[in-house]
Amino acid sequence: MADVEQILGDLNKDSFVNLLTNLIGESKYVQNNPPELIPEEDRIVKHVLNSLLPYSTTRGGPLIVNHVSYFPHRGNLIVEYPGTEQGKILSFVGMHMDVVTANPNDWEFDPFSLSIDGEKLRGRGTTDCLGHVALVTELMKKLGETKPKLKSTVVAVFIASEENSSITGVGVDALVKDGLLNKLKGGPLYWIDTADKQPCIGTGGMIPWKLHVTGKLFHSGLPHKAINPLELGMEALKEMQSRFYRDFPPHKEEQVYRFATPSTMKPTQWGYPGGGINQIPAECTIAGDIRLTPFYNVKDVMTKLQGYVDDINENIEKLGTRGPVSKYVLPEENLRGSLAVSFDEASSGVACNLKSRGFEVLCKATEKVVGHVKPYSITGTLPLIRDLKDEGFDVQTAGYGLMATYHAKNEYCLLSDMCQGYRIFSSIISQLEN
Repeated sequence: MADVEQILGDLNKDSFVNLLTNLIGESKYVQNNPPELIPEEDRIVKHVLNSLLPYSTTRGGPLIVNHVSYFPHRGNLIVEYPGTEQGKILSFVGMHMDVVTANPNDWEFDPFSLSIDGEKLRGRGTTDCLGHVALVTELMKKLGETKPKLKSTVVAVFIASEENSSITGVGVDALVKDGLLNKLKGGPLYWIDTADKQPCIGTGGMIPWKLHVTGKLFHSGLPHKAINPLELGMEALKEMQSRFYRDFPPHKEEQVYRFATPSTMKPTQWGYPGGGINQIPAECTIAGDIRLTPFYNVKDVMTKLQGYVDDINENIEKLGTRGPVSKYVLPEENLRGSLAVSFDEASSGVACNLKSRGFEVLCKATEKVVGHVKPYSITGTLPLIRDLKDEGFDVQTAGYGLMATYHAKNEYCLLSDMCQGYRIFSSIISQLEN
């Protein structure tokens, strides 16, 4: 039999671009930002099925197609090309059919229709992740067309609801719960939703936090009679950050995994109830996140942060102040400033298995096609893959869009990168036959 890579050949550019044109044309309707914007992923499923059903078992072809829905108009699609050897399997998962929002007024071109500028394929979802939906569809289509005799079963799982976790039980979480992906544990699972053509071997956890600060409102001309929550919040946050970086310093494994940054804690939002410029407010809220490398435990960090706040409250007189009359206690009024920390839903990071066969063949394929291999890690989050890893899947991650345009205005991918991604996929399939 001819080599698998020869049979699969190169990406059919015309077919890929035509499909991607249809997918980006639906991107307006698959924006995921509940409750205002709830995606209808079946709009994407429709186009994928149009490409694959002619090669499905229902039409005498080899592809086994399973459209699985838990909510109306919000389907997932599992496509299987059967191999000859029982239990030998590999899968491409994570190509999600929803996108983040886009405001056309902020873009230099229409985000909701595909436009082409040389190698650039432009529109919302080209990098994240409708470009990958189209790419893996073309791979499965070529398998259905050419019918190579493979030992391995090849499975593609196109998923709903990746960009927002506020509505659960829609996408891959429900598929795992129902056992529909169990057999994928028999081989490497490639999560195709990163960027820049290199293996992404580590991601971060995320802990969203809010620090509510209570002081005492008073006229800004009499600051000695106030407890300024803005000053208290700034000083308290400085102390909390100092303790965080002491307790969770750069970890030695971060160098092994080539993390771009260590764990970090920082504010990203500030709010207060309003008032005049000559009023010291009674309260304020500082919010932000912790990005945690996977070598630390999320629950341990949350416990530590609560401990920091408790200790600062008990010893608030010792906290640094701002100027000669700045204070956080008014003994004559029996008043003390105070802090309260709360957390939104947290997620853990992932460190992929660098000794697995799946990682080995991904690296070899990348080096062969791209010319070099340089795995990387970032403290961006992919919470769904941590869940899969905890369930016993050998999760490896890659992607062929551009990190520079990920979730960004004027999103685009490069056709040449997608062509290389296709060749990497065929090389992975070929290597795993041996």
